[in-house]
Amino acid sequence: MSSGEELESVEAVLEKAGKEPLQERELRELRRILYGKEAAPLSVSEEALRMASEKKFELKAFSFGAAKEQTRAPRPVRIGLVQNRIVRPTTDPLLEQRAGIVERLKEMTHAAYLCGVNVLCYQEACTGPFFFCTREKLPWTELAESAETGPTIKTCQEMASRYNMVIVCPILERDELHSDTLHNTAVIISNTGKVLGKTRKNHIPRVGDFNESTYYMEGETGHRVFHTQFGRIAVNICYGRHHPLNWCAYGLNGAEIVFNPSATVGALSEPMWPVEARCAAIANTYFVGAINRVGTETFENEFTSGDGKPAHKDFGHFYGSSYVAMPDGSRTPGLSRVEDGLLVTEVDLNLIQQIRDKWCFQVSIICIQWNLR
Repeated sequence: MSSGEELESVEAVLEKAGKEPLQERELRELRRILYGKEAAPLSVSEEALRMASEKKFELKAFSFGAAKEQTRAPRPVRIGLVQNRIVRPTTDPLLEQRAGIVERLKEMTHAAYLCGVNVLCYQEACTGPFFFCTREKLPWTELAESAETGPTIKTCQEMASRYNMVIVCPILERDELHSDTLHNTAVIISNTGKVLGKTRKNHIPRVGDFNESTYYMEGETGHRVFHTQFGRIAVNICYGRHHPLNWCAYGLNGAEIVFNPSATVGALSEPMWPVEARCAAIANTYFVGAINRVGTETFENEFTSGDGKPAHKDFGHFYGSSYVAMPDGSRTPGLSRVEDGLLVTEVDLNLIQQIRDKWCFQVSIICIQWNLR
Protein backbone atom coordinates (compact mmCIF):
# COMPACT_ATOMS: atom_id res chain seq x y z
CA MET A 1 0.00 0.00 0.00
CA SER A 2 1.68 3.23 -1.17
CA SER A 3 1.22 6.60 0.53
CA GLY A 4 -1.28 7.79 -2.08
CA GLU A 5 -3.43 4.66 -2.08
CA GLU A 6 -6.68 4.03 -0.23
CA LEU A 7 -7.07 0.89 1.84
CA GLU A 8 -8.91 -1.64 -0.33
CA SER A 9 -11.09 -2.99 2.50
CA VAL A 10 -10.94 -4.17 6.08
CA GLU A 11 -11.50 -7.72 4.86
CA ALA A 12 -8.56 -7.53 2.44
CA VAL A 13 -6.25 -6.33 5.21
CA LEU A 14 -7.37 -9.09 7.57
CA GLU A 15 -6.81 -11.69 4.87
CA LYS A 16 -3.36 -10.27 4.14
CA ALA A 17 -2.49 -10.29 7.85
CA GLY A 18 -2.70 -14.08 7.83
CA LYS A 19 -0.07 -14.29 5.11
CA GLU A 20 2.43 -11.45 5.60
CA PRO A 21 3.27 -8.61 7.99
CA LEU A 22 1.15 -5.47 7.60
CA GLN A 23 2.65 -2.07 6.94
CA GLU A 24 2.32 0.52 9.70
CA ARG A 25 0.12 2.68 7.46
CA GLU A 26 -2.23 -0.26 6.87
CA LEU A 27 -2.50 -0.88 10.61
CA ARG A 28 -3.12 2.81 11.26
CA GLU A 29 -5.88 2.93 8.65
CA LEU A 30 -7.41 -0.28 9.97
CA ARG A 31 -7.53 1.16 13.50
CA ARG A 32 -9.05 4.39 12.17
CA ILE A 33 -11.84 2.51 10.39
CA LEU A 34 -12.55 0.20 13.33
CA TYR A 35 -12.13 2.66 16.20
CA GLY A 36 -12.52 6.15 14.72
CA LYS A 37 -10.27 8.95 15.93
CA GLU A 38 -7.23 7.48 17.62
CA ALA A 39 -7.22 7.67 21.40
CA ALA A 40 -4.20 9.32 22.97
CA PRO A 41 -2.41 7.29 25.66
CA LEU A 42 -3.15 8.61 29.14
CA SER A 43 -0.35 8.72 31.68
CA VAL A 44 -1.17 7.10 35.03
CA SER A 45 0.85 6.76 38.21
CA GLU A 46 3.61 4.21 38.60
CA GLU A 47 1.89 3.04 41.78
CA ALA A 48 -1.26 2.16 39.81
CA LEU A 49 0.76 0.28 37.18
CA ARG A 50 2.67 -1.59 39.87
CA MET A 51 -0.57 -2.50 41.64
CA ALA A 52 -2.11 -3.82 38.41
CA SER A 53 0.96 -5.98 37.84
CA GLU A 54 1.06 -7.31 41.40
CA LYS A 55 -2.69 -7.96 41.61
CA LYS A 56 -2.81 -9.39 38.09
CA PHE A 57 -5.33 -7.23 36.28
CA GLU A 58 -5.04 -5.33 33.03
CA LEU A 59 -4.84 -1.55 33.19
CA LYS A 60 -5.45 0.54 30.08
CA ALA A 61 -5.76 4.33 29.99
CA PHE A 62 -6.72 6.66 27.13
CA SER A 63 -7.69 10.27 26.55
CA PHE A 64 -10.16 11.88 24.13
CA GLY A 65 -10.27 15.66 24.02
CA ALA A 66 -12.54 18.28 22.50
CA ALA A 67 -11.87 21.49 20.62
CA LYS A 68 -10.82 24.43 22.77
CA GLU A 69 -13.65 26.95 23.18
CA GLN A 70 -13.59 30.67 23.90
CA THR A 71 -16.69 30.86 26.11
CA ARG A 72 -16.60 27.56 28.02
CA ALA A 73 -13.86 26.00 30.08
CA PRO A 74 -13.06 22.33 29.40
CA ARG A 75 -15.09 19.77 31.38
CA PRO A 76 -12.65 16.89 31.84
CA VAL A 77 -13.95 13.70 33.45
CA ARG A 78 -12.12 10.44 34.02
CA ILE A 79 -14.36 7.42 33.53
CA GLY A 80 -13.41 4.04 35.00
CA LEU A 81 -14.81 0.64 33.97
CA VAL A 82 -14.12 -2.56 35.94
CA GLN A 83 -14.51 -6.09 34.57
CA ASN A 84 -13.67 -9.11 36.71
CA ARG A 85 -14.02 -12.84 37.12
CA ILE A 86 -15.54 -14.44 40.19
CA VAL A 87 -12.86 -15.14 42.80
CA ARG A 88 -14.02 -18.40 44.41
CA PRO A 89 -15.80 -21.52 43.08
CA THR A 90 -19.60 -21.38 43.00
CA THR A 91 -19.67 -24.28 45.48
CA ASP A 92 -17.94 -22.27 48.24
CA PRO A 93 -19.98 -20.74 51.08
CA LEU A 94 -21.95 -17.79 49.73
CA LEU A 95 -20.55 -15.15 52.08
CA GLU A 96 -17.01 -16.22 51.19
CA GLN A 97 -17.83 -15.89 47.49
CA ARG A 98 -19.16 -12.37 47.97
CA ALA A 99 -16.31 -11.35 50.28
CA GLY A 100 -13.76 -12.49 47.69
CA ILE A 101 -15.40 -10.43 44.95
CA VAL A 102 -15.77 -7.33 47.15
CA GLU A 103 -12.11 -7.54 48.11
CA ARG A 104 -11.21 -7.71 44.42
CA LEU A 105 -13.39 -4.68 43.70
CA LYS A 106 -11.72 -2.79 46.54
CA GLU A 107 -8.29 -3.46 45.01
CA MET A 108 -9.36 -2.29 41.56
CA THR A 109 -11.20 0.73 42.98
CA HIS A 110 -8.05 1.81 44.77
CA ALA A 111 -6.17 1.51 41.47
CA ALA A 112 -8.86 3.64 39.83
CA TYR A 113 -8.31 6.27 42.53
CA LEU A 114 -4.57 6.22 41.83
CA CYS A 115 -5.45 6.87 38.17
CA GLY A 116 -7.60 9.90 39.05
CA VAL A 117 -10.94 8.30 38.13
CA ASN A 118 -13.98 10.49 38.87
CA VAL A 119 -16.81 8.07 38.00
CA LEU A 120 -16.43 4.29 38.29
CA CYS A 121 -18.84 1.55 37.21
CA TYR A 122 -18.72 -2.18 38.03
CA GLN A 123 -20.25 -5.01 35.97
CA GLU A 124 -23.84 -6.24 36.21
CA ALA A 125 -24.81 -8.09 39.43
CA CYS A 126 -21.23 -7.66 40.55
CA THR A 127 -21.43 -9.30 43.99
CA GLY A 128 -21.68 -12.94 42.87
CA PRO A 129 -21.66 -15.40 39.99
CA PHE A 130 -24.25 -14.85 37.27
CA PHE A 131 -26.45 -17.63 38.60
CA PHE A 132 -29.67 -16.77 36.75
CA CYS A 133 -29.07 -19.62 34.29
CA THR A 134 -29.60 -22.18 37.07
CA ARG A 135 -33.19 -21.18 37.93
CA GLU A 136 -32.29 -22.20 41.53
CA LYS A 137 -33.56 -19.87 44.24
CA LEU A 138 -31.43 -21.00 47.17
CA PRO A 139 -28.75 -20.21 47.97
CA TRP A 140 -28.46 -17.52 45.30
CA THR A 141 -31.27 -15.19 46.37
CA GLU A 142 -29.42 -14.82 49.68
CA LEU A 143 -27.02 -12.55 47.77
CA ALA A 144 -29.78 -9.96 47.38
CA GLU A 145 -29.34 -6.86 49.51
CA SER A 146 -30.90 -3.48 50.16
CA ALA A 147 -30.00 -0.75 47.66
CA GLU A 148 -29.86 1.70 50.55
CA THR A 149 -28.29 -0.19 53.46
CA GLY A 150 -26.83 -3.41 52.06
CA PRO A 151 -23.28 -4.49 53.02
CA THR A 152 -21.84 -3.96 49.54
CA ILE A 153 -23.47 -0.54 49.29
CA LYS A 154 -21.99 0.49 52.63
CA THR A 155 -18.54 -0.57 51.44
CA CYS A 156 -18.99 1.44 48.24
CA GLN A 157 -20.19 4.47 50.20
CA GLU A 158 -17.03 4.40 52.27
CA MET A 159 -14.83 4.10 49.16
CA ALA A 160 -16.73 6.83 47.28
CA SER A 161 -16.25 9.27 50.14
CA ARG A 162 -12.61 8.36 50.72
CA TYR A 163 -11.66 8.56 47.03
CA ASN A 164 -13.92 11.51 46.06
CA MET A 165 -15.37 9.23 43.39
CA VAL A 166 -18.88 8.53 42.09
CA ILE A 167 -19.42 4.75 42.14
CA VAL A 168 -22.08 2.83 40.21
CA CYS A 169 -22.63 -0.52 41.92
CA PRO A 170 -24.97 -3.04 40.19
CA ILE A 171 -26.48 -5.56 42.62
CA LEU A 172 -29.32 -8.00 43.05
CA GLU A 173 -31.64 -5.84 45.13
CA ARG A 174 -34.10 -6.97 47.78
CA ASP A 175 -36.75 -4.28 48.22
CA GLU A 176 -37.56 -4.65 51.90
CA LEU A 177 -40.23 -1.94 51.77
CA HIS A 178 -42.24 -3.76 49.09
CA SER A 179 -42.70 -7.38 50.13
CA ASP A 180 -39.02 -8.32 49.70
CA THR A 181 -39.29 -8.31 45.91
CA LEU A 182 -36.10 -8.77 43.90
CA HIS A 183 -34.74 -6.45 41.22
CA ASN A 184 -31.65 -6.18 39.03
CA THR A 185 -30.52 -2.76 40.19
CA ALA A 186 -27.68 -0.27 39.84
CA VAL A 187 -27.04 1.96 42.86
CA ILE A 188 -25.49 5.37 42.23
CA ILE A 189 -23.32 6.64 45.06
CA SER A 190 -22.12 10.25 45.14
CA ASN A 191 -18.49 11.22 45.71
CA THR A 192 -19.67 12.40 49.14
CA GLY A 193 -20.66 8.82 50.02
CA LYS A 194 -24.39 9.50 49.82
CA VAL A 195 -26.67 7.14 47.89
CA LEU A 196 -28.06 9.37 45.12
CA GLY A 197 -30.59 6.78 44.04
CA LYS A 198 -31.07 3.59 42.08
CA THR A 199 -32.23 2.49 38.67
CA ARG A 200 -33.64 -0.93 37.83
CA LYS A 201 -33.18 -3.07 34.73
CA ASN A 202 -36.14 -2.28 32.52
CA HIS A 203 -35.76 -4.97 29.83
CA ILE A 204 -35.46 -8.59 31.00
CA PRO A 205 -34.04 -11.30 28.71
CA ARG A 206 -35.89 -14.55 28.14
CA VAL A 207 -33.45 -16.15 25.73
CA GLY A 208 -31.33 -19.27 26.08
CA ASP A 209 -29.87 -19.58 29.56
CA PHE A 210 -30.81 -16.04 30.51
CA ASN A 211 -33.76 -17.05 32.70
CA GLU A 212 -33.82 -13.84 34.68
CA SER A 213 -37.60 -13.53 34.97
CA THR A 214 -37.39 -16.53 37.31
CA TYR A 215 -36.02 -14.04 39.85
CA TYR A 216 -37.32 -10.56 39.00
CA MET A 217 -39.41 -8.68 36.47
CA GLU A 218 -38.98 -5.45 34.54
CA GLY A 219 -38.10 -2.46 36.69
CA GLU A 220 -40.44 0.50 37.12
CA THR A 221 -37.88 3.26 37.71
CA GLY A 222 -38.00 4.52 34.13
CA HIS A 223 -34.96 6.26 32.66
CA ARG A 224 -33.42 8.13 35.55
CA VAL A 225 -30.52 10.54 35.11
CA PHE A 226 -28.41 11.44 38.15
CA HIS A 227 -26.76 14.83 38.54
CA THR A 228 -23.24 14.46 39.95
CA GLN A 229 -20.24 16.74 40.35
CA PHE A 230 -18.74 15.03 37.30
CA GLY A 231 -21.69 15.21 34.92
CA ARG A 232 -25.15 13.78 34.40
CA ILE A 233 -25.03 9.97 34.40
CA ALA A 234 -27.47 7.15 33.69
CA VAL A 235 -27.33 3.35 33.73
CA ASN A 236 -28.81 1.15 31.00
CA ILE A 237 -28.41 -2.33 32.48
CA CYS A 238 -27.32 -5.17 30.19
CA TYR A 239 -30.23 -6.30 27.96
CA GLY A 240 -31.48 -2.74 27.67
CA ARG A 241 -28.68 -2.10 25.18
CA HIS A 242 -30.61 -4.07 22.52
CA HIS A 243 -33.42 -1.50 22.59
CA PRO A 244 -32.67 1.78 20.74
CA LEU A 245 -35.57 3.66 22.34
CA ASN A 246 -34.18 2.75 25.75
CA TRP A 247 -30.94 4.56 24.91
CA CYS A 248 -32.95 7.44 23.44
CA ALA A 249 -34.92 7.94 26.65
CA TYR A 250 -31.76 8.50 28.68
CA GLY A 251 -30.67 11.08 26.13
CA LEU A 252 -34.05 12.82 26.26
CA ASN A 253 -33.63 13.05 30.04
CA GLY A 254 -30.28 14.80 29.68
CA ALA A 255 -27.67 12.07 30.23
CA GLU A 256 -24.07 12.90 29.35
CA ILE A 257 -22.54 9.53 30.31
CA VAL A 258 -24.53 6.29 30.14
CA PHE A 259 -23.11 3.10 31.61
CA ASN A 260 -24.09 -0.35 30.34
CA PRO A 261 -23.03 -2.89 32.99
CA SER A 262 -23.51 -6.32 31.44
CA ALA A 263 -23.00 -10.07 31.70
CA THR A 264 -23.10 -11.63 28.27
CA VAL A 265 -21.44 -14.59 26.56
CA GLY A 266 -19.68 -15.01 23.25
CA ALA A 267 -21.97 -17.52 21.56
CA LEU A 268 -24.96 -15.26 22.14
CA SER A 269 -23.92 -11.66 21.59
CA GLU A 270 -20.26 -11.01 20.78
CA PRO A 271 -20.85 -9.76 17.19
CA MET A 272 -23.28 -7.17 18.64
CA TRP A 273 -20.99 -6.02 21.45
CA PRO A 274 -18.63 -3.70 19.53
CA VAL A 275 -21.58 -2.09 17.73
CA GLU A 276 -24.41 -1.37 20.16
CA ALA A 277 -22.79 1.00 22.67
CA ARG A 278 -21.06 2.85 19.86
CA CYS A 279 -24.32 3.26 17.93
CA ALA A 280 -26.00 4.56 21.09
CA ALA A 281 -23.23 7.10 21.66
CA ILE A 282 -23.55 8.37 18.09
CA ALA A 283 -27.34 8.45 17.84
CA ASN A 284 -27.85 10.14 21.21
CA THR A 285 -24.68 12.26 21.34
CA TYR A 286 -23.37 11.17 24.72
CA PHE A 287 -20.58 8.99 26.11
CA VAL A 288 -21.18 5.29 26.77
CA GLY A 289 -19.24 2.97 29.07
CA ALA A 290 -19.85 -0.68 28.10
CA ILE A 291 -18.80 -3.15 30.81
CA ASN A 292 -18.93 -6.94 30.52
CA ARG A 293 -17.88 -9.53 33.07
CA VAL A 294 -15.17 -12.02 32.17
CA GLY A 295 -14.48 -15.74 32.63
CA THR A 296 -16.44 -19.00 32.66
CA GLU A 297 -18.56 -19.76 35.74
CA THR A 298 -19.33 -23.42 36.45
CA PHE A 299 -22.19 -24.53 38.71
CA GLU A 300 -22.70 -27.70 40.71
CA ASN A 301 -25.98 -28.79 39.11
CA GLU A 302 -26.71 -29.16 35.41
CA PHE A 303 -29.34 -26.98 33.71
CA THR A 304 -30.84 -26.82 30.24
CA SER A 305 -31.55 -24.00 27.80
CA GLY A 306 -34.95 -25.31 26.71
CA ASP A 307 -33.63 -25.91 23.18
CA GLY A 308 -33.35 -29.70 23.19
CA LYS A 309 -29.57 -29.64 23.56
CA PRO A 310 -27.74 -31.51 26.34
CA ALA A 311 -27.75 -30.16 29.88
CA HIS A 312 -24.62 -28.30 30.97
CA LYS A 313 -23.05 -26.63 34.00
CA ASP A 314 -21.85 -23.31 32.64
CA PHE A 315 -23.27 -20.32 30.79
CA GLY A 316 -20.39 -20.11 28.33
CA HIS A 317 -17.53 -17.62 28.28
CA PHE A 318 -18.14 -14.06 29.46
CA TYR A 319 -15.86 -12.24 27.03
CA GLY A 320 -15.08 -8.97 28.82
CA SER A 321 -13.97 -6.52 26.09
CA SER A 322 -15.21 -3.45 28.01
CA TYR A 323 -14.79 -0.11 26.21
CA VAL A 324 -15.86 3.54 26.12
CA ALA A 325 -17.63 5.03 23.07
CA MET A 326 -17.62 8.71 22.17
CA PRO A 327 -20.40 10.83 20.62
CA ASP A 328 -18.26 11.36 17.50
CA GLY A 329 -18.16 7.61 16.76
CA SER A 330 -14.71 6.99 18.19
CA ARG A 331 -14.08 4.35 20.81
CA THR A 332 -11.28 3.07 22.97
CA PRO A 333 -9.66 -0.29 22.37
CA GLY A 334 -11.33 -2.89 24.56
CA LEU A 335 -10.07 -4.66 27.63
CA SER A 336 -9.08 -8.33 27.51
CA ARG A 337 -11.51 -11.12 26.60
CA VAL A 338 -10.08 -13.34 29.36
CA GLU A 339 -8.54 -11.23 32.12
CA ASP A 340 -9.74 -8.86 34.84
CA GLY A 341 -9.26 -5.25 33.85
CA LEU A 342 -9.61 -1.56 34.62
CA LEU A 343 -10.17 0.84 31.74
CA VAL A 344 -9.57 4.54 32.45
CA THR A 345 -10.73 7.08 29.87
CA GLU A 346 -10.46 10.84 30.20
CA VAL A 347 -13.07 12.71 28.16
CA ASP A 348 -14.16 16.33 27.78
CA LEU A 349 -17.93 16.65 28.16
CA ASN A 350 -17.81 19.75 25.93
CA LEU A 351 -17.53 17.33 23.01
CA ILE A 352 -21.25 16.56 23.36
CA GLN A 353 -22.39 20.06 22.40
CA GLN A 354 -19.71 20.32 19.72
CA ILE A 355 -20.97 17.14 18.03
CA ARG A 356 -24.60 18.25 18.37
CA ASP A 357 -23.73 21.52 16.62
CA LYS A 358 -21.98 19.56 13.87
CA TRP A 359 -24.46 16.73 13.20
CA CYS A 360 -27.75 18.13 14.61
CA PHE A 361 -29.11 14.71 15.54
CA GLN A 362 -30.95 16.37 18.43
CA VAL A 363 -33.37 17.92 15.93
CA SER A 364 -34.86 14.45 15.35
CA ILE A 365 -35.00 13.86 19.10
CA ILE A 366 -36.92 17.11 19.57
CA CYS A 367 -39.42 15.88 16.98
CA ILE A 368 -39.88 12.68 19.00
CA GLN A 369 -40.60 14.77 22.10
CA TRP A 370 -43.20 16.80 20.22
CA ASN A 371 -44.91 13.64 18.96
CA LEU A 372 -45.01 12.20 22.49
CA ARG A 373 -46.94 15.19 23.84
